[in-house]
Amino acid sequence: MTSSEHDHAGSDQAGSVTLLGLGLMGHALAGTLLAAGHPTTVWNRSTDKGTDLISRGARRADSAGEAITAGSLVIVCITDNNAVRELVRPLAAELRGRTLINLTSGSSSEARDLSDWAAQHEIAYLDGAILAAPTGIGTYEAAILYSGDKDAFDQHNPTLRKLATPTFLGNDPGLAALHDVAVLGMMWSILNAFLHAAALLQSAGVSATALTPVLQGGIATTAGWLAGYAEQIDTGVFPGDDSTIATHLAAMTHLVDESSAHRVSTDLPLQIKAVADRAIAEGLGQSGYAAMISQFRSPE
Repeated sequence: MTSSEHDHAGSDQAGSVTLLGLGLMGHALAGTLLAAGHPTTVWNRSTDKGTDLISRGARRADSAGEAITAGSLVIVCITDNNAVRELVRPLAAELRGRTLINLTSGSSSEARDLSDWAAQHEIAYLDGAILAAPTGIGTYEAAILYSGDKDAFDQHNPTLRKLATPTFLGNDPGLAALHDVAVLGMMWSILNAFLHAAALLQSAGVSATALTPVLQGGIATTAGWLAGYAEQIDTGVFPGDDSTIATHLAAMTHLVDESSAHRVSTDLPLQIKAVADRAIAEGLGQSGYAAMISQFRSPE
């Protein structure tokens, strides 16, 4: 963001923020807040991190409790939620009346547990999932998903907009974490499919570099199907007018055979085919591809 974009994103008076945790992501968050004009207090368990932030105007607290009392908004971004619980539970008195935003990766059940604890101690709680690399923080291309206390989200939205594009998912504090793992699952599925495809074509002397534009086109085409498939899933109606699961299964068999013939692992193709086999066994052969959602709702 340019300086003018920062001003537009948060025309409110820059409030004091505390950042607990100065790993790569925490450091990026703190640096962005400083650049946006927020009085920023930082704390990290090991004191060797964040020296450059101090030179730029951040205040280093000697303890997490001291850091918390310096900011009306407290952001924690550390190793995992076990570490978050260990850190914040003894500091309930210091956090009372403040907003705690947890940007630590974790599970939806952990987020709900932390939210329940926060409510008991009059702490406004938001759980967040960062969909960006540390280098992307402070740009509109970066996204952070939030769930939990809507009033706290609305109150601090001008500040959150300076970190990344914020999206509020709902009052259930577990929604951000659940969306996070869903996005990661899709990402890993695409990357594993890319690696398998590269291995398959490499066996025929085609470089991964040459293959990539073809795959990118295929990914773009597939992405265009998602909105229609999503509507089918929500309505429970799966017309097979473009291609049926039975038709897809025939092509999946070709993928398995080609992989075997070229001495490439068949693990992924067989896993893909197994889902279609189960769907057809349940009588879904003439349904559209999205009907296989049933196999993910009730896995074997």
